[in-house]
Amino acid sequence: MSDRHRYDVLVIGSGIAGLYYALRVANRGTVALITKKRGADSATNWAQGGIAAVLSHEDSFEAHAQDTITAGAGLCHEPVVHFVVERGPRMIDALRKLGADFDRVRGQPQPGHEFDLGREGGHSHRRILHHRDATGREVESALLKRARSHPNLFMFENHCGVDLVTSEKVGAAGTNRVLGAYVLDSQTGEVHLFTARITMLATGGAGKVYLYTSNPDIASGDGLAMAYRAGATLANMEFVQFHPTCLYHPQAKSSLISEAVRGEGGILRTRAGEAFMERHHPMKDLAPRDIVARAIDTELKRSGDEWVVLDITHRDPDFLRERFPNIAATCLRFGIDLTRDPIPVVPAAHYCCGGVRTNLRGETNLTNLFAAGEVTCTGLHGANRLASNSLLEALVFAEAAACETIDRLDTPNPAPLEVPPWESGEATESDEAVVISHNWDEIRRFMWNYVGIVRSDRRLARARNRIRSLQDEIREYYWNFKLTPDLIELRNLATVADLVIESAGLRKESRGLHYNVDHPDRDDARFQRDTVISR
Repeated sequence: MSDRHRYDVLVIGSGIAGLYYALRVANRGTVALITKKRGADSATNWAQGGIAAVLSHEDSFEAHAQDTITAGAGLCHEPVVHFVVERGPRMIDALRKLGADFDRVRGQPQPGHEFDLGREGGHSHRRILHHRDATGREVESALLKRARSHPNLFMFENHCGVDLVTSEKVGAAGTNRVLGAYVLDSQTGEVHLFTARITMLATGGAGKVYLYTSNPDIASGDGLAMAYRAGATLANMEFVQFHPTCLYHPQAKSSLISEAVRGEGGILRTRAGEAFMERHHPMKDLAPRDIVARAIDTELKRSGDEWVVLDITHRDPDFLRERFPNIAATCLRFGIDLTRDPIPVVPAAHYCCGGVRTNLRGETNLTNLFAAGEVTCTGLHGANRLASNSLLEALVFAEAAACETIDRLDTPNPAPLEVPPWESGEATESDEAVVISHNWDEIRRFMWNYVGIVRSDRRLARARNRIRSLQDEIREYYWNFKLTPDLIELRNLATVADLVIESAGLRKESRGLHYNVDHPDRDDARFQRDTVISR
């Protein structure tokens, strides 16, 4: 294989945003799609709940927008909210045309009630389109099937982005623009140069920066870190959403218990059996996720217990097995029958509401760099994401970016800049891989303890001092030894941890997902604005 690859478009990431965008632009040009593991290894594939969209006559765009804005705690960009919400129905149509299937109402549905819509925390109406409890897997498989058969779309599995290539880095004058990326072939250890007219970041989030997470192992913040190093603007990195309910079991790695379980009547109880959410919010178990996660954290600290339980044993067993077949099967593997047993749960890092700043066309501040999905901060989520808005956001901005990309591909191609191949220099094979695993573990532990659901100025200061010291160690290791996927991820995790800590320290208030015990009140006079950060 040549170490140079030239395409019209480079897509990094194979979740819903990357695949949908790649399929749209592949009709106009050649597309290289880079993915760290297999094509199906993405956060999309793990998404249980569904996609929020206004598909019922009882619902309205205005109601969906208002629920989103309420959850966002004063930081949602209202034009963005309406832009996304109003495009929901047409994006669902687009997915169905690509082969995705969604649960429908049985029998003879009334007009406007074709789909079996669910309800989740923070939503005032039933508007969650789902495929049982594996919606993301259904969407991912439909898009992946199309992508693998498209003649203009070339997928590179087991390839990991190292760094974006910019005109600034190659010494070109004028506006800084992205020219492609250096990419590690994980199986051969070789770094290849991929150049393209347009680069799309669709790399997902960074849940693995925390000790406990619902995210797959690939979620190490690679796109966030690469964009930051290249000079992109990021925003609102302090707002990390903790999903309230991950299965608590020593062998149940990253097993999410969907928000939809509470949507269908699940009740959070202490281990002693006491329902407690009524003490924390008028919507009780259907409160927004940040409220529920903090409530569970409070109850655990009060009781000294290690978990609470989610109880849906009062619902019909046949309904539960049909509505939640995958969750039921997962629980059974660990000896829990959700039709009879309350499910032990704890909060876990789930979603980054901050990210690379984009406009309504999916453009970043770097020319020819687009982004979509969890890697971005579009202005939709504000300080807290409303449940099931993420897949919708990814689709809407992938479509917007595709339209803009197609327009650019139809214009004359400027003369390409000469980009040098990757140089390993005097880097050698490492015989100290324990350094990587040790630093990885330390980052994840102090992020959980110091920069988690509840923060303080002192904890943030400790985290800041530790991450700066670790970054020095990692930087030295990075330049001395040959690249491996683990080293790339460690470098990126450290960068993302630093960005979260820095952003959290700048926000001297509590709002949405950011709660600081030293600044417990919301301060609209000083902090009703995005936290913007750049290199």
